[in-house]
Amino acid sequence: MPTGHQVALAKAAERIPTPTALPGGTWYEPKWDGFRAVIGRGERVRISSRTGTDLTDRFPEIAAAAERDLPPGCTIDGELVAWEAGRLDFPALQRRMVSSKSGIAEQARTGAVAYVAFDVLEVAGNDTRHLPLRHRLALLRELAAGWSPPLSLTMGTDDVEQARAWFDELAAAGLEGIVAKGLGQRYEPGQRIWTKVKRRDALDVVVAAVTGTRQAPTDLLVGLPIDGQIRIVGRTAALSGARAAQVGALLAPPEGVPLWPAQVPRRWVERFTGNQDPLRLTPVRPVVVEVLADAAWDGRSFRHALRLVRVRPDLDVEQVRLPAHLGRPGSP
Repeated sequence: MPTGHQVALAKAAERIPTPTALPGGTWYEPKWDGFRAVIGRGERVRISSRTGTDLTDRFPEIAAAAERDLPPGCTIDGELVAWEAGRLDFPALQRRMVSSKSGIAEQARTGAVAYVAFDVLEVAGNDTRHLPLRHRLALLRELAAGWSPPLSLTMGTDDVEQARAWFDELAAAGLEGIVAKGLGQRYEPGQRIWTKVKRRDALDVVVAAVTGTRQAPTDLLVGLPIDGQIRIVGRTAALSGARAAQVGALLAPPEGVPLWPAQVPRRWVERFTGNQDPLRLTPVRPVVVEVLADAAWDGRSFRHALRLVRVRPDLDVEQVRLPAHLGRPGSP
């Protein structure tokens, strides 16, 4: 297995690159919403996260499939994904990380988790990362010819119109967007050599608290109506100084009892933090804002920061609805 655990990364972009934008021509793949993972088969199969954490015992059915289908001396790069009712189910992956051995065994029997490969780093003990992507893809297709679920090969195309169609059509299944790669590029661990374009949908949400001061908020806490209450479902990205002053001018102190308390568990809006201190909030009078959100909805909140578009003082809080495509999440 190639030394080191770093994987090649992608930088964010607003538009899908043109067919000639990347070295050697552009190759397009769906952006899967799962856990990035490298699977290597040496003396035994090892599944590693993008940071090098050993995930093998967390996904025993994937390890068994790799033992069956991956020849010795091979290492592949891809994504662990979970499915529920035809849609990607990120919370199912999160549950694997906190489940007991018996719980993992039970979850593995459901067949909901799969592995989608999109690159190959080693074949027959030979490092392939120096090869251009087009050659690595050819090797990967040869490897995948004998695979069966839960191992599979990602979709890919050099047709930008097909990529644009995937960008729109696959959103319903929870895919986040498109990753574009140069067919002439080598695999460079730790470097942002690829381009990712995430789909973002505009939606109206309620802001009833901020971090920082009301006059110059650091970011905005946003909520949606769930089970008859407006519950916190995320936060915006940090506001620039000018934008903070602009938004702060439109915020007012709460009237009567604030909609949300002055502090909440940090895990409500920071899913992967180790900080156990409560998040301190500055309550404000509820106001509607328009944001852009990507597909990373975990069933009860947005995992990624939302992008503020504008404050909508022309809309009443009562007009805000939970978007149908988000389903019915549970409370935090």
